Amino acid sequence: MMNQYETVFILTPVLSDAQMKETVEKFKGLLTAKGAEIINEENWGLKKMAYAIDKKSTGFYNLLEFKAEPTVVEKLEIGFRRDERVIRFLTVKLDKYAAQYAERRRNKKKEA
Repeated sequence: MMNQYETVFILTPVLSDAQMKETVEKFKGLLTAKGAEIINEENWGLKKMAYAIDKKSTGFYNLLEFKAEPTVVEKLEIGFRRDERVIRFLTVKLDKYAAQYAERRRNKKKEA
């Protein structure tokens, strides 16, 4: 059974733009290799964090929205934990209301 998920991860600010994009592609590749369907991808850029993590006060924020089996999320999070470029991550399973909201938000972004 495919569920819809949204994951936000923060990459270390010491990466170059190319390294940051390469890291995002790595995780997208990991998802697609496991049979996940990527619905939406957003790069929020370099943002200031609420508190310092590992003496870093900023980070590259990225959002991936995808449909996948529950076991795929486990593999993705193991990949996040093993990669030293990832400072923090959070994956959330979207219920039907959250999925509808995410779709409206995506459509609003496309119009703007």
